Amino acid sequence: MRWIHAAGRGLLVLIVVLTGYVASGASAGERPGDGRGPLTLATAGDLTGYLGSVLDGWNRTHPGEEVTLVELPDSADETRAQMITDLRAGEGGRFDVLNIDVSWTSEFAAAGWIRPLPRDRFPLDTFLPRVVDTATYDGRLYAVPYVTNAGLLLYRKDVLDDAGVPPPRTWAELERAAKTLAPARGLDGYAGQFLPYEGLTVNAAEAVYSAGGAILGDEGERVTVDSRAARKGIGFLARGVREGWIPREALAYKEEESKRAFQDGRLLFLRNWPYAYVAASAPGSKVAGKVGAVPLPGPDGPGTSVLGGSNLAVSSHARHPDSAARLLAYLTGERVQRQVLTRGALPPVRAGLYDDPELVRRFPYLPTLRESVLAAAPRPKSPRYDQVSLVVQAVVHDAMSGRQTPEAAVRRLAAELAAVSSR
Repeated sequence: MRWIHAAGRGLLVLIVVLTGYVASGASAGERPGDGRGPLTLATAGDLTGYLGSVLDGWNRTHPGEEVTLVELPDSADETRAQMITDLRAGEGGRFDVLNIDVSWTSEFAAAGWIRPLPRDRFPLDTFLPRVVDTATYDGRLYAVPYVTNAGLLLYRKDVLDDAGVPPPRTWAELERAAKTLAPARGLDGYAGQFLPYEGLTVNAAEAVYSAGGAILGDEGERVTVDSRAARKGIGFLARGVREGWIPREALAYKEEESKRAFQDGRLLFLRNWPYAYVAASAPGSKVAGKVGAVPLPGPDGPGTSVLGGSNLAVSSHARHPDSAARLLAYLTGERVQRQVLTRGALPPVRAGLYDDPELVRRFPYLPTLRESVLAAAPRPKSPRYDQVSLVVQAVVHDAMSGRQTPEAAVRRLAAELAAVSSR
């Protein structure tokens, strides 16, 4: 009989506890057991200020699931550091949903900081092919693509038209025009983002990919960079600086500095993201009305861009995971994705928007961008991506600065990446 009385007392305690849980959940605006309630979304600085109004729309229609926006620094490195600090705090962290660079997905998933997501909750089949791959790790979906991106070659259409020269499709055509047409018009030839930071990793990867090479394979477990293609790609960049058609000051360019050089009328060619086309074509730009855009060139034809953009992930310690998943579906819906482009000047992930006649009239680079995204490749996938990127930046900058030959740089790159992969 003792155990019957004990069981009865235990059941009574359980009922009291559950009753208290239901009451506390109801008072917090959360239906018990459904994982719904208020959220905090962390993102890098919203330079165009569009995201606040998008979230206002969610907050008006989802009472009890309001989202608070936390804007972190503009710098990708600083944003990543602050997100990781919060994620490592576990239950004490502030962030429920994170707008992360596509290259961080593997690292965050491997560390257990973000939770896997059910594919059937999101309209993945409406997205541009390739973008979903940036949101997966080890065969599972860990994020949802939100914004995509691909590098474009911007060029001075007026200069090429006057010379009767078509926009370059190959590296040789780019070099020739950068060496001859640019100095004849008092311009520098070509620039990208060559300061040793994440932008240089992107530019270097694009050069290697365009030549037919790769940097890592097997989710970062195999180093594949020691190849003729890598020597050719890094040699292309190093030769440009050595011969002068890439100005030495470009070794200190990030996105904004390179955009400004082109926008101020100092460059014939620029590798940058589509937002630079919008800025260079806007009233007040010295080259407004004189700008064209084509896919990045390669050795024998169109090259390969790195796939940029951001993914939305849910923290492993999110307070209200169902609300978080509902928010991800909302932000990747057609209406919000249209606003991503029209208000944020950012490339959406929804494939259908790239064929919308009204949007193409307003953003004439969309067909070129779609072509570039479809041919793009992700940055090297690795759970140690931050270390991989630091190695690539340092080695390629040394090669471009003339401190190391491209051949020696590729050998060093292979050795240092192997050391990173074995840790």
